[in-house]
Amino acid sequence: MLLQNSEKLVMIGDSITDCERKRPYGEGLFGGIGKGYVSLVDALIQSTYPERGIRIVNMGTSGDTVRDLEERWASDVEALKPDWLSIMIGINDVWRQFDQPTIQESHVYPEEYEATLRELVLRTKPQVKGIVLMTPFYIEPNKDDAMRRRMDEYGAIVKRVAEETGSMLVDTQAAFEPVLRDIYPATLAWDRVHPSAVGHMVLAKAFLKAVGYTYG
Repeated sequence: MLLQNSEKLVMIGDSITDCERKRPYGEGLFGGIGKGYVSLVDALIQSTYPERGIRIVNMGTSGDTVRDLEERWASDVEALKPDWLSIMIGINDVWRQFDQPTIQESHVYPEEYEATLRELVLRTKPQVKGIVLMTPFYIEPNKDDAMRRRMDEYGAIVKRVAEETGSMLVDTQAAFEPVLRDIYPATLAWDRVHPSAVGHMVLAKAFLKAVGYTYG
């Protein structure tokens, strides 16, 4: 696995990452790391590689867009001096275009999304050993669904930024596809966005595969 002894991984994003994590920093006892995929990543790494003493910090914040990440980047990423960084953002950038279509100032359109994400990655890349970019997703198998189609556009942006910056990529939408062949979307996420425990495990497994985790 890529993460080595005493290294720190910061995982930042929106509510999918947040999952009731502790403030100001998502770590520590009594569910401090949250209840979602970050906690599963932490549990699997700690149980398989306990001797490495890897520190994982959850810095997700519900409702965030990439615009919000930029505003808190200095305090919530750079000040923590991570060795590794994982970013999953974009769901709200898309969702606000659908659930509040008339409030256009809350929308983050593709051009801003791509420029901001690229700037944050390039700004941080020299300070860390590696960056993992996780695509936004929509738990809907119908690619012609309007929000799924738009989410795929933002996912393509993440893939492009990952390739251009030499970052690792986790295609979360692709990770959900085999599960959605047999499980109805609302079973995985009633709103097709906030996953059940099964959905969070899909995300955790996809992340762990990207960083070379092997099950002991």
